[in-house]
Amino acid sequence: MAGSGRLGELAVRSRATLADRWERVCAALLMAVQAGLAAGIAWFVVHNLMGQPSPFFAPIAAVIVLGASVGQRLRRAVELLAGVALGILVGDAVIAAIGSGAWQVGLGVSMAMLAAVFLGGGPVVVVQAASTGVLIATFAAPTGQFFYSRFFDALIGGLIGVLVMALLLPMNPFSVVRRAARPALSLVADGLRDCAAALAERDRRAAADLLGRLREGEAVVQHFREALDAARETAAMAPARWRHRAPLTQYVDAQPHIERAVGDCRGLARRAVSVLTDAEPVPAELPEAIRLLADAVDALRDELAAGTEPRRARERAMATAGRAGAAYRAGVGFSGGVVVAQIRATVTDLLRATGLDQTAAESVVRRAVGGTRAGDG
Repeated sequence: MAGSGRLGELAVRSRATLADRWERVCAALLMAVQAGLAAGIAWFVVHNLMGQPSPFFAPIAAVIVLGASVGQRLRRAVELLAGVALGILVGDAVIAAIGSGAWQVGLGVSMAMLAAVFLGGGPVVVVQAASTGVLIATFAAPTGQFFYSRFFDALIGGLIGVLVMALLLPMNPFSVVRRAARPALSLVADGLRDCAAALAERDRRAAADLLGRLREGEAVVQHFREALDAARETAAMAPARWRHRAPLTQYVDAQPHIERAVGDCRGLARRAVSVLTDAEPVPAELPEAIRLLADAVDALRDELAAGTEPRRARERAMATAGRAGAAYRAGVGFSGGVVVAQIRATVTDLLRATGLDQTAAESVVRRAVGGTRAGDG
């Protein structure tokens, strides 16, 4: 029986792993198609239309440029292209002048890096120039006087990569942001539910473990921020994606308030640990309010993903504020009062994320809470 149980657990885990891997493959599919298309077009243009017999660096540059897959993608792509082209130009010139060998490799790399710094290149340009210089130095030295042809091959390939990225096969900005926002909002919703359970069961250890998980969750927030930067850029420069600007605007407006809600959730978990450490009273209304808050976050996540006005999120956030006021009136200690104030702050941030301005959000929270003064001032 024990062996069959372990086999069943292994089967479940295997299915979950396969599902995760398939999800990652689906997320990377557009990037892979972009890279393949850009490499093929770059080879065809330089080889078939321009007569270059071995246009190795054209598809290489196209693929490197497409590697700039996160925030400010166009700027990063241009920086990568500049680094590749500069590394090729300097490396080819050095090797053509003094030949190849160990010390020539070192000199070529140093010269490429110094040239990038002299021209005002940032870290991306400098590193890319150096790595391309190494690549050049390990190939046969260019023959004849046309050593600069590989430089133009790389420029053409990189520009084709940019065009494929921006015009021929641009990513869907709304889908990218929706996929990145889901883990960030789920982090908040799941954290709130775990916090409510820890308070209801008076489990201090569970509350402390939750605080650690929330601190480690900054990576998903950073990914959401970067995905939103990339999506805004695509929606601005790719005509095929202009229709996504309206639903994307909801995410743009909500993003700073979602990030604050993540911080609010960490503060709430920290104070929940204090409530349990100090054995303060925990009225039933307090974990209920936190569970309602988690429901509001779930509603916000789903309504933003659907591109609809987040009415359900507003309603549940207001219900949360009312329940938090009831918890305060039922009687809480010092840290419990701070938890109530933290709930109110999170509700305000969620209401801001639904599109309300600061004055309207605060007014809604005051009306929903009623007579309580928790956290005022």
